[in-house]
Amino acid sequence: MIRVLLADDQALVRAGFRVLAGSACDIEVVGEAADGAAAVDLARSLRAEVVLMDIRMPGTDGLEATRQIAAPELSGVRVIILTTYEEDEYVFEAIRAGASGFLVKDTEPEDLISAIRVVARGDALLSPSVTRTLISSIAGRGPAQQLDASALSVLTDREREVLAQVAAGMSNNQIAAALFMSQLTAKTHVSRMMAKLGARDRAQLVVIAYETGLVRPGLS
Repeated sequence: MIRVLLADDQALVRAGFRVLAGSACDIEVVGEAADGAAAVDLARSLRAEVVLMDIRMPGTDGLEATRQIAAPELSGVRVIILTTYEEDEYVFEAIRAGASGFLVKDTEPEDLISAIRVVARGDALLSPSVTRTLISSIAGRGPAQQLDASALSVLTDREREVLAQVAAGMSNNQIAAALFMSQLTAKTHVSRMMAKLGARDRAQLVVIAYETGLVRPGLS
């Protein structure tokens, strides 16, 4: 069972997501929080695997709660940010804080359930439109933190090629086709890069690729 925690300051929203998530036989909603501070506490005490986190809440907001949940002691907990629009201005900050992806609040039930499963198995939930928003954010105001390009010295040349494809929002299947390798090999490269770079998931690989200058917005 995938243990899910709901964090939103609106009770009706939490109730709706509780019904939708709980309709899947492999998902269990183990708790609800009305603010970020409670979400962090419950993520720790209830051993949740996935947190559906509203980005705008009173007190400790979703961004700060995500930063705290992304700390090493809660490394097994994944956060999906809930937002009204995919073009939310906080996309970049949330990914850097450790969020594994985004969902709009009016998402279809099957998409919600699929998203929870994707994130629970350690993958990132970055739709092409969210990836474009992330890249646009970097292009428009620059990365919040510039990383030394030497951070990529731990990668092989092939892994750098794969990282560039990840930064373009490509799936493992697409990377395999583009670089003439098997899907398993593409997946292995991505997993090894996450370990070498200390990235929680694919979303943070995108940020690292841009912050180190491996790829640049607007350039192929």
